[in-house]
Amino acid sequence: MAFYATVKQSISLFLFPLLLLLPLSTYGQLPGSWELLLENAGIASMHTAVTRFGTVVLLDRTNIGPSQLPLPAGHCRHRRSARAFPSGNCTAHSALFNPSDRSLRPLSILTDTWCSSGQFLPDGTLLQTGGDFDGFRRLRTFAPCSPRLSCDWRELEAPILAAGRWYATDQILPDGSVIIVGGRAAPSVEFYPPSIPLRPFPFLASAEDSQMDNLYPFVHLLPDGYLFVFANSGAVLYDFASGEVIRQYPPLPGGPRSYPSAGSSALLALDPTGSAGSYTRAEIVVCGGARYGAFLHREIGAPADSSCGRIAATDPDPVWSMEEMPFPRIMGDMVMLPTGEILIINGAMSGSQGFEMASQPCLNPVLYRPDQPAGLRFMTLTPTEIPRMYHSTANLLPDGRVLVAGSNPHYFYRFDAEFPTELRLEAFSPEYLSPDRQNLRPEILAAPEKVEYGAVFEVEVAVDLPVVGVVAVNLASAPFSTHSFSQGQRLVRLVVDPPAEVSGAGQRRYRIGCRAPPDGKVAPPGYYMAFAVNQGVPSVAKWVQLVH
Repeated sequence: MAFYATVKQSISLFLFPLLLLLPLSTYGQLPGSWELLLENAGIASMHTAVTRFGTVVLLDRTNIGPSQLPLPAGHCRHRRSARAFPSGNCTAHSALFNPSDRSLRPLSILTDTWCSSGQFLPDGTLLQTGGDFDGFRRLRTFAPCSPRLSCDWRELEAPILAAGRWYATDQILPDGSVIIVGGRAAPSVEFYPPSIPLRPFPFLASAEDSQMDNLYPFVHLLPDGYLFVFANSGAVLYDFASGEVIRQYPPLPGGPRSYPSAGSSALLALDPTGSAGSYTRAEIVVCGGARYGAFLHREIGAPADSSCGRIAATDPDPVWSMEEMPFPRIMGDMVMLPTGEILIINGAMSGSQGFEMASQPCLNPVLYRPDQPAGLRFMTLTPTEIPRMYHSTANLLPDGRVLVAGSNPHYFYRFDAEFPTELRLEAFSPEYLSPDRQNLRPEILAAPEKVEYGAVFEVEVAVDLPVVGVVAVNLASAPFSTHSFSQGQRLVRLVVDPPAEVSGAGQRRYRIGCRAPPDGKVAPPGYYMAFAVNQGVPSVAKWVQLVH
């Protein structure tokens, strides 16, 4: 079996580069479409997050040299350490992008955010943790505002992190606090607010190998309130309250998957069972990765892994089931779509994460359809013309598109390389946004702005064509996307009643009874994009705040 897998992978790596050299028309009519949103954002977004106002925070590191986005007069940044800016820096390394009018506003970030982490708090504030140099133990917040107003980063003088966090992962917890997991030379966890002292996490130390494959661990909050934590090729069920490991999962076959070996992971949509909406089952997928040694020995041509592992983390005796993607891939971003399907986008087909450490960009996105039978779950989509390599991001927008940003596989900004620093922003539109499906697309006319756990509420929608069957209402979080993992990403399907038609001129109008998630273990408190989904076609989302 190993021999045949090697032959298959070798054939794939020979054929795919030839395919990618062909003009786009050669592919035929593949699903999905691309749109250039901004020719020059001024910065390459290493970290990206969508706020509850629909604006997008773009964030790079601060010690990279001048960007192409000037700061307003009087906002120059002077560092105590003049490593990158001996005469001060008057360019921005963060910006706020508004997709509705494609406007861009520079933001001021002070301490270094290189390979940091983040998460939205219950009130919609973006918490940003760690980084390198003067950002190693720092905390920052961004309280978003209406695009008509001005808001900016705030550097917290206190508290500071108990340990330096470089390449760590953040996850919001059921009570709205945030756990910060791991980082380089930091096999521990801590919390914001700091209610519990720093706690060692031996699993992360045991997962480390000679090329540090325990960084940016994949962390998912399960509906039983425990954390699924994956690093290298292993995973544990972690009780963050007690600090105990509840279960050791079987290792995922194949090589290492977490940074710098560049796989990705997603928690599948959480489905309710019964009229009361009990959420008891959670499945995780982990896809792609680099061959062990590719990072350690700078093997930029080493073939990437094309396998995906899927596990029911809440089962009594969980095992990995394996599948093959159409393309080998490292540095792919996995974006949960409003339908519960997963878009796998960006990345390369050989090498590893790191500066100048990968080759053969993977231009085709892939759709993973978890409800289809094994062997039929992957669909190849329309390719982009822009390679998105190291330091790329992908985020779901409220209108159902996916914003793609970044790509800078160099220590500083470089525009003369084979894969130059990428300042363009583009959007990918999945097939559900194609013109032939617009008559099925619902419009949310009314929805509450705030919902308590377990509450029954109504959503009113309008649709051009008569509704057939159930109109789903799904809550999608706004994650923090960085380094091939979307921290805090989840989609929760609600218990809904059959749509009841109401009178109205023009479009057909329907009222849908919904039940909110029962508690913060299923959906932590905060702002969610509420999508109505009719026959696989989502509405534009309305922002809904889940509160205790």
